[in-house]
Amino acid sequence: MMVLAPWVRKLKARVTGGNRIKTRYLLDADEFRFEATRERVRADRSRSPLAILVIELPADRSTRRDFLFLSRELERRLRVTDTAGLLSERCVGVLLPDTLSEGAWKVASDICDVYPVGHDRPNCEVYVYPDGGSPPTELERDREGLPAGGAASQFDSLFVYRTPLLKRAVDVFGASLGLIFAAPLIAVIAALIKATSAGPVIYSQEREGHGGRPFRIYKLRTMRPDAHYLQSALRAYSEQDGPAFKMSNDPRTTWIGRWLRRTSLDELPQLWNVFIGDMSLVGPRPLPTEESMQCAHWQRHRLAVRPGLTCLWQISGRNTVSFVEWMRMDLAYLRRRSLAYDVNLLIRTPTALIFQRGPR
Repeated sequence: MMVLAPWVRKLKARVTGGNRIKTRYLLDADEFRFEATRERVRADRSRSPLAILVIELPADRSTRRDFLFLSRELERRLRVTDTAGLLSERCVGVLLPDTLSEGAWKVASDICDVYPVGHDRPNCEVYVYPDGGSPPTELERDREGLPAGGAASQFDSLFVYRTPLLKRAVDVFGASLGLIFAAPLIAVIAALIKATSAGPVIYSQEREGHGGRPFRIYKLRTMRPDAHYLQSALRAYSEQDGPAFKMSNDPRTTWIGRWLRRTSLDELPQLWNVFIGDMSLVGPRPLPTEESMQCAHWQRHRLAVRPGLTCLWQISGRNTVSFVEWMRMDLAYLRRRSLAYDVNLLIRTPTALIFQRGPR
């Protein structure tokens, strides 16, 4: 894939304070993410490395003049195939195709050398794809005292699509309405769960969300409390290929849990996840962190949007399709996403749940 020299374009870029500057070199944030996504796809196909250098200017050195100075330095030092653009109010990203970590850090060093030593120097970080590593598991983070995420999830965060304001407004309104009407039903189901099995009513699990950011998803408990520790022994019986685990007659499921899973009523608490912004009404279903980490690099593109309650896979056969086809459906949603398409998927979801097939 050939990347046109960025300095032949006249583009607008947003900088600190809401000012707009014209630069011959820096792409604006949306166009930079578009170019980054294209380079990521090219790297997937060619199996060649892609490095991204992130340059963060100091808070008091991120004016219009500072960005213009950095833009001129980047134009003078980068290759024609390299692309630079804004990531945020203080950050500039540089795409370095066919470049390993050492080469990216050499570029960072060259840029920093033009600044005086001390507070005025920018901070730099390098991410390399596809060998950026996987985020640690929740258990590893707790044991080592590590922050959430890791190299892979931090890299994924550079490719996120902003959630449109209208879509977010629909999510908040729909989740609020859903929680109000579902509250009595949730209370009845909670009482039944408590009366028929030991353990908490609500089950939470860590999943990878928007840009690889981990969050806790909430469900009405459908299994025995120690179900997570028994999953490895049942892995051979999974009816879903790939890293995801799905089993029709899972022995860990309680009798009321089997009914809840058939009707998807166990997912009603996820309306709270939608309300607080971890999820959307429509988007790729979030995978448990351990399963998501096992996805191929191209499959992690699905993390570019917020996960959802329902999606194309949910209404198109669910667990009767292969894992690869599931991932392709999620990527198809990314290409077609729009408010009208979301409404179409929401309307089709109830019928799909009633006539669902395969393991749940």
